[in-house]
Amino acid sequence: MNETKTCMVTGANSGVGLVSARELAKQGWSVLMVCRDRARGEEALASVRAAASGPAPELLLADFASLAEVRRLASEVSGRRIDVLMNNAGLMLTERRATRDGFETTFGVNHLAPFLLTNLLLDGLRANAPSRIVNVSSRAHTRSTLDFDDLNAEKNFDGWQAYCRSKLCNVLFTQELARRLEGSGVTVNALHPGMVATGFGRETSGLWGALLKIGRFVMTTPEQGARTQVWLATSPEVAGVSGRYFIDCKPVATSRAGADPVAAARLWETSARMVGLAA
Repeated sequence: MNETKTCMVTGANSGVGLVSARELAKQGWSVLMVCRDRARGEEALASVRAAASGPAPELLLADFASLAEVRRLASEVSGRRIDVLMNNAGLMLTERRATRDGFETTFGVNHLAPFLLTNLLLDGLRANAPSRIVNVSSRAHTRSTLDFDDLNAEKNFDGWQAYCRSKLCNVLFTQELARRLEGSGVTVNALHPGMVATGFGRETSGLWGALLKIGRFVMTTPEQGARTQVWLATSPEVAGVSGRYFIDCKPVATSRAGADPVAAARLWETSARMVGLAA
């Protein structure tokens, strides 16, 4: 009898994260749903539980605007089998805010939190190899480059550019992590889910908030948006494939900035210092 596989999905309370959790549960996976808010998390949990054909899904609470909570989450699942880590949580803001650790929130939540969580779970993922890491990035990464002198957006802040930079960080993180995991049996890939009509951007105000609301009428559904990340988590077609970027279940080229190994290595070392990990 095949052993039940487990996937941890961050940002699982809505949108493509919720759909991914539901689809995996439908396929018989054990799903650990990471959500920030208990009430919304419980509602999402009930939806996934109703679809599950295997073990009951579990709710884990963590606010990615706090590195202490990321560490607590990793400690909470320490020793548990995780076959796939799906780094899905993300946000976009129009005003600069700081996390509890003093980082610009878009950068902190979209990059530093999954960077730290992934590193804290790496030993377990290696022990359970073959295992996979799926990073939800965006085509928006092509609209940005990194300014290593202002990663925290203290000199200039623009909500859209902050989001684009964070998605570029996801791509570069994927590239460097794949290099470091070579031969370990753990693969990592990034993806663009498409322009999806979800609750994403609910905290965005002003012009961008209005555009996101209007744009939902022409966006794809969360079910369509989740297809690539579920496929990357489960498909035998990508067993052993690592360090790639996918759109619609097909590998595509990243931007030139997203394919820069020097920038990827520098971002890793800088991020490790920021979150307090040994280089």
